Amino acid sequence: MPHRRGRRTMLLSALVAGWLGSLLLVWAATSLHAAPQLPGLKSAAATAQTELAAARASLQQLSQRAATLERSDQISRVANRELQDELSQREEEISGLRANLAFYERVAGPAAKQRKGLNVHSLEFKPERAGTWRYQAVLTQNLAQGAISSGKLRFAIEGVRDGKLATVGWTDLHQSSSAPPQDYAFRYFQQLEGSVMLPPGFTPQRVRVALRGGSANVDQALAWTQSSQIGDT
Repeated sequence: MPHRRGRRTMLLSALVAGWLGSLLLVWAATSLHAAPQLPGLKSAAATAQTELAAARASLQQLSQRAATLERSDQISRVANRELQDELSQREEEISGLRANLAFYERVAGPAAKQRKGLNVHSLEFKPERAGTWRYQAVLTQNLAQGAISSGKLRFAIEGVRDGKLATVGWTDLHQSSSAPPQDYAFRYFQQLEGSVMLPPGFTPQRVRVALRGGSANVDQALAWTQSSQIGDT
């Protein structure tokens, strides 16, 4: 029995030694096979890391550029809106200046050179929604340049009512017996505005204007001139 146990032990030891030897041979063979490829793998890994770093840097640059372009686009849009607003304001100013220029040309045109002294250049009436009439009178003078003309304006409207000639005076036009005349004071020209009420069934035909001032008194008759535009009042 002791002899058989010794043989079994020796046989087991031989088997274990053989198994360990085979493992050593496999490890050695694997190392010999992988060792030549290891430098290439390390180089490829280093190259991949370099390319990854470059890609990250490029992505960061592109992100910064996109953010810069976005801010620039926002600034451009804001500047464009401000420019459009400025252009609109300038167009309104130019339109107003053109209207003023046209008015000045009418006032100071060739016909104005023939007039002397204080004058009613125009008187126009515009219907208002409340049933009243908005008037605009333009007074001018081209005599004694530099002097100021001042005084008070009244007018009466002549027309037809119930088939008969009729005149509506200043106080009746204002529906007040104490309606004061309208003051004026100007050096070259002045626009006067106001509202009057015509009686029912009255058809206006002519306006008689009276200017009463310290330097000149003027009585002038003008044809009734009506604007087709309706006022807001």
